Amino acid sequence: NRAADAVETVLRLSWDAKAPVLIGRFSRQGLSRVVVKGLDHDFHTKAGKVTPFGIYLPQHGELYLYFTRSKVTADFIVDCLCDFWQSHSHRFAMVRTLFINQDNGPENNTHRTQFMQRITQFVDQFQVAIQLACYPPYHSKYNPIERVWGVLEKHWNGSLLDSLRTILSFARSMSFKGQNPVVELVTKTYHSGVKLTQSQMERL
Repeated sequence: NRAADAVETVLRLSWDAKAPVLIGRFSRQGLSRVVVKGLDHDFHTKAGKVTPFGIYLPQHGELYLYFTRSKVTADFIVDCLCDFWQSHSHRFAMVRTLFINQDNGPENNTHRTQFMQRITQFVDQFQVAIQLACYPPYHSKYNPIERVWGVLEKHWNGSLLDSLRTILSFARSMSFKGQNPVVELVTKTYHSGVKLTQSQMERL
């Protein structure tokens, strides 16, 4: 990380997903500035759940949060990266390599064929190199993005997350390293289990 941060042609990113958040009047066992009455059991909710995924720039203190009601798949992860880079690459004209801090999770590990295909397509499309810096098992807590989730939990604390709008509003109003995050809702539906055959992977 120190070596990557020292080179102006390298931009370090840290990414990961938080545990899904149930949408509903569920008690979060926290404190609130207003009186709230929540359900004391996690009953089934028709509102479903939403999963936050974050891209954090440690050198710049910038945070980008993507929320999905679908599954966090390899396609979703790289789509978020594409959205970020299309929107902000003009600010990093000197950057030739994206150095990505990540855990070696089930959807973004280097043995996930669809993830490797999408990363390769990203490199071809944007002509920027990618270096994956994977934390070893049981050490993902050192990934800088992990600190974001604790701040987010503390921010909404005991409030009732009874709608998607409420969740997104809390995310937009939180402060991390003195800055508010950029928050996006991804409405595309993603399907798990997408993978390449052995011959396709060999060609890739």
